[in-house]
Amino acid sequence: MSKVKLFRIVGFLEGLSYVLLLFIATPIKYTMGDPQYVRFLGMPHGLLFITYIVLSIILKPELKWNSRQFNLVLLASVIPFGTFYIDKKFLSFNNE
Repeated sequence: MSKVKLFRIVGFLEGLSYVLLLFIATPIKYTMGDPQYVRFLGMPHGLLFITYIVLSIILKPELKWNSRQFNLVLLASVIPFGTFYIDKKFLSFNNE
């Protein structure tokens, strides 16, 4: 599997885990007093986030991202749905 394909998969899973954490698990925690969903999603999301950042750093020279593009890729990891935008804008042409 290519690094770009791995990055796309990690980006999708990181984005999905972030959205689930923000819009499902956290509201359940604070409205119903049930933190189990945050605990369940928190660790995998954290690992996916770190993997996304590391793969971004590794792929920067390979994909010839300039500083602005690279910063946008990094910023997308902390914005809900951001990784989906990055996949569409910077990675969808690489169907490896």
